[in-house]
Amino acid sequence: MKKRAVLFVLLVAVFAPSTAVAQDRWAVIVSGASGGEKYAEQMATWRTELRTALVNRYQFKPEFVKVLVDETAASGERGTADNVRKLFAEVKKAVTKDDLIFFVMLGHGTYDGDVAKFNLVGPDLTAKDWNDLLHGLQGRVVLVNTTAASFPFLESLTQKGRVVITATDSAAQKYATVFPEYFVKAITEASTDLDKNGRTSVYEVFQSASAAVKQHYEQRGQLTTERALLDDNGDGRGREAAAEGPDGGLARLAYFDNEVAAASSNPELASLIKRRQALEQQAEEHKGLKGVMPDAEWNAQFEKLMLELAQVSAEIRKKS
Repeated sequence: MKKRAVLFVLLVAVFAPSTAVAQDRWAVIVSGASGGEKYAEQMATWRTELRTALVNRYQFKPEFVKVLVDETAASGERGTADNVRKLFAEVKKAVTKDDLIFFVMLGHGTYDGDVAKFNLVGPDLTAKDWNDLLHGLQGRVVLVNTTAASFPFLESLTQKGRVVITATDSAAQKYATVFPEYFVKAITEASTDLDKNGRTSVYEVFQSASAAVKQHYEQRGQLTTERALLDDNGDGRGREAAAEGPDGGLARLAYFDNEVAAASSNPELASLIKRRQALEQQAEEHKGLKGVMPDAEWNAQFEKLMLELAQVSAEIRKKS
């Protein structure tokens, strides 16, 4: 337990400095082969809602939100292997080490017992191909594969400093997933700010979407056939949102919105934001100590952190 806590703290410590100086935020939304009219309509809706939320709600620069569409779309660059490669090359040239790059894969996935693929318009790309494309990419990478049989992507793409989310916890789950519907919904809704700090983290979106997927099956009296996983410590195992585990520290500190740019002309606001980032980092480190130190002491320190964090967040909201 002590070793796990130390590892968790180290991972957060490595990631946090980049969070404090984040510059630009990029998004790459890739729709593969539609798989039929029903799915094509769904993917078109998800693409539109996702792009709109990133640009309007989270203030991503419109030119930094790249979209590849399926074969049924009336306009736009198709989600082919060649176009994916070209887009990766373009992004690699433009991003810096402090940027956030958010990849989302919408569509269908397959696994033949040996190789996992994301179905594109034309020839597919395997999990290994996607990992090769990510190689050498600067910045803080968040990649979300929302498709069936997506778990092998978590195993292939895992890397320290990288957040990988898959819709399934097993390659054997080969049926269409409902995860993308709730993942997009979580990004678009203000209620996803679960800790009420006025910001939305990757982990909060993952947590909210996972809970909605579970509720989806329960309300229909069906067995839950998909369980999303998140990996951000590089071990390729991942964890469910409701489970305990070392993953989540990086995702909790990766935000869709960017306060640093907004505070660049306000030193007082910038100072408050810096203080909140420090408190958030301390809170994540403290979570890793649960079970290591006496419960009463842990609770008292955590409550103190949460109270100060709430006060600082309230001050930020007043001055924003």
